Amino acid sequence: MDKIKLRKLKKSDWQYFSKWWRDKDLITLTSGNIEPISDKQVDRYFSDMLNDKTNFHFLITMEGEAIGHISLSKRQGAWYETQIIIGNKRFWNKGYGTEAIKLLIKKAEKLNINKIYLEVRPDNQRAIKAYEKSGFISREIKKYPKNKNLSKTIRMELFEK
Repeated sequence: MDKIKLRKLKKSDWQYFSKWWRDKDLITLTSGNIEPISDKQVDRYFSDMLNDKTNFHFLITMEGEAIGHISLSKRQGAWYETQIIIGNKRFWNKGYGTEAIKLLIKKAEKLNINKIYLEVRPDNQRAIKAYEKSGFISREIKKYPKNKNLSKTIRMELFEK
């Protein structure tokens, strides 16, 4: 497999998020909210990530090319939630998401973070498969009746060895 890396976000990475957060295919797989997003909203969200001192945000690169984003966000207790998106579609279905998750888990271990979970759309089989290969197991169905774009998810947790 080609070598992928995780690196901290830089201001110049705005361009990737601006594109990815407007891509209907990507949005359908994640939040499902296909309302148009303005440059001002992208600026605010991206600036929040750059200035975040509690959570971890990384650009996923392969041979220096930006292919996606992965994060680790502090939640209740000792839990952290991870989210990933392979934004560059040329890199879909090649195992890069699985590799990025494994790299993030290694980083988390160095930070003594071992309670990691994620939520995924039940119909996103490609993502579920990548998560399972990375050591996550399905725990429960989460229901969000007030969210018309994402009424339920599968909560998956990193299997503790």
